[in-house]
Amino acid sequence: METLATTRMSSKGQVVIPESIRKQLNLQEGAQFIVVGEGDVVVLKVVNLPDMSQFDELIKQARQQAKEAGLTEEDVTSAVAKARGKK
Repeated sequence: METLATTRMSSKGQVVIPESIRKQLNLQEGAQFIVVGEGDVVVLKVVNLPDMSQFDELIKQARQQAKEAGLTEEDVTSAVAKARGKK
């Protein structure tokens, strides 16, 4: 079901998402969006954070790949420190 609505931008750049759209998409206060603009088109894409089970699977895969590559915990700590500009 597609809902069409109009809205306006405030002097502070704030845009209200109409209630019908918020209800349709089950948007709650604090929802985060990616904003893409090109030409005269602005797109808001809801950011859906992965649940912890998905995160756990990603960590498991990363650890397996690190193990296969022969990386140690010290290698990772050193790389993080280097990226942060520390020695």
